[in-house]
Formats: sequence, C-alpha cells, structure tokens
Amino acid sequence: MTDINSAAAGNADRSAATSATRPAAATAVAEAPAAKKPLPAGLAILIAVVVGGGIAAQARINGELSARAGDGFVAASISFGSGLVILLVCLLIMRSGRAGVARVWGMLRSGTMPWWTVLGGLAGALLVLSQGLTAALVGVALFSVAVIAGQTVSGLLLDRAGFGPTGVVRITAPRAAGAILALIAVGWSVSGQLGGPVPVWVLILPLIAGLGLSWQQAVNGRVKVAAQSTLAATFGNFVVGTAALVVAMLIHSSFVGWPTSLPTEWWLYTGGAIGCVFIGTLAWLVQHTGVLVLGLASVAGQLLAAIAIDVIFPSDATHLGFATFGSTALALCAVVIASARWKRRTR
Repeated sequence: MTDINSAAAGNADRSAATSATRPAAATAVAEAPAAKKPLPAGLAILIAVVVGGGIAAQARINGELSARAGDGFVAASISFGSGLVILLVCLLIMRSGRAGVARVWGMLRSGTMPWWTVLGGLAGALLVLSQGLTAALVGVALFSVAVIAGQTVSGLLLDRAGFGPTGVVRITAPRAAGAILALIAVGWSVSGQLGGPVPVWVLILPLIAGLGLSWQQAVNGRVKVAAQSTLAATFGNFVVGTAALVVAMLIHSSFVGWPTSLPTEWWLYTGGAIGCVFIGTLAWLVQHTGVLVLGLASVAGQLLAAIAIDVIFPSDATHLGFATFGSTALALCAVVIASARWKRRTR
C-alpha cells in the first residue's frame, strides 16, 4: 500500500511539474472540453456554400443602403450596429453566451489569450464598409470575385502558418492548384473593368477586404474554441467592428456632413442580421475545414448568389458577360480541386 501511495504521489508531482512548465495557452486548450466529432466533409462544405450566398446578399443590401443614404460610412455603421443589437438580445437570453464572454475576458486579462485574437471585427468592418463603398459601383458579381482573390491567398498562407484553430495545414498540390485557379478566375472577371471608367481603388478595396476575411475566420475560430461559445466569438466581432465603424463615421461626417434622410424600406436594414449568421457560422465551421477550404466553399456560394442577384435584380452597375460566367465556373472548379484531398483524408 505504501508503494502504491508513493507511486501515486510521484505521478502527481510529475503532473504538477508538467503543468507548471506548460504554456498558458496550451493549458487553456487542454482544459477545454473534448472536441466534438468533426462534421462530414460534404456537409461542412454545403453549409459554407449557403453561408457564402449570405455574404453576396449582404453586399447587395449594404450597397443599396449606401446608395440610397448617400454615405457608405453611415450604411456600414447601421449594418454592424444592428447586428450588435441582435447579439445583445441573444446574450440576455443565452447563459452560455454570457459565460463565453466572461471566459474570454478573463483570458485576456490574465494574458493567456493574445489581445489581437479578438480584433477579427476590424476585418469584418472593412468588408462591410467596402460593400457600401464599392458594391453599388461594380455590381455584386465583380465585387465578390475581387474579395475572392484576397480571401484565397490569405487562406492558403494562414493554413500553412497554422494560424487557424486546426493548426498547420500543409500546402498540397490540389490546394495550391485551387488557389491558383481562383486567382485566374478573379483576373479574368475584372479584366474588362481595368482601364475603364471604374477607379482602380474600387477593385483594390474589396481585394484587401478579402485578405482580411480569411484572417477574421481564423481568429474567430480561435476565440470560439477558447470561449466554448460561437455566440461569444460573434459578439466580440461586432463590438470591435461597430466601434471602429462608428469612429470612422464620425470622422468622415465631420468633413462631409450627415445624410439628410435615410430610406424607409425595411429590407435595407437586414445586413446586420445576415452578418450575425455568417460570421457565427464561419467561426464554428473553420475548426472542421481549415481556413482555405472554408474560404473557397463560401466563395462558391458567394459567386452563385452574386450572379443570381445581378440577374434577378439588376442594377446600373451590373456587368454580366461571358467573362463573369466563365470566371465563376472556374472559381467553382477551384473549390472542388482544393477540397478533394481534404475529403479523402476525412473519410
């Protein structure tokens, strides 16, 4: 009995020593509940495709709100701010969400979570702002493919660097080929606009927003794992994004003035609700797919929905031709190629 007790005590001492030398972040992950069974590859991709369609719908809504109000900064602030109000109501109802926010706040104060992991809302704010400033000028389809370029490149690099919650995902031939095809598709789709009446910054801004979108999905996935709550991760996004947009709106309005009136159509104010759904869903999905596959799958839905929107509800900025349809088909092929190896590994 004495030997058994001595062995147990020795094991306890070694365990304590290991815990003392283990990095704080690793300890936090180790103490988190065991991960749930991963989603089937096909189901995860299907959900991402549907969510991507929501991004295109939001781009059209925020672009229209900006055009009607005559101020993209005000439109972006309204969109993000309305989403924050919705999430506040959800937090009042759901105790798990409040517990997740408290958990993240405690980890930030103790230093076990880097402060930059909660800044994903800045990338979301830039995306929404670019929707209001550029989507109405180039159409949803061209706006979407410009976002794709940045999203694809950053997704590939962030996966390779192990930035997402899934850790390091090596660059395989199918993933690299999918990323290259996506970039070719983007170049094809915007080739007709270069040198035309559309300013270059109108295409560069959504490109930069796309770069930030993959980063946002990666850090949101980290926060979701730490908080053990998708609602908490989404709420943090909207707090940061709304604050940034309100500051930008105040600075912009101090120079150009405020809109004289706002449109009354209710659907123009649904962009925030759509944002709540897709930011929360992507934060949940990224741990099942990795950053690149999630980005490409959402891109597929984004492109399909963008073309459908421009066909069914055309605007003065709509540019639908062979290049638009051809580049969309090429981007869809990129999604299939990049995700093929991931599917086999999951099975």
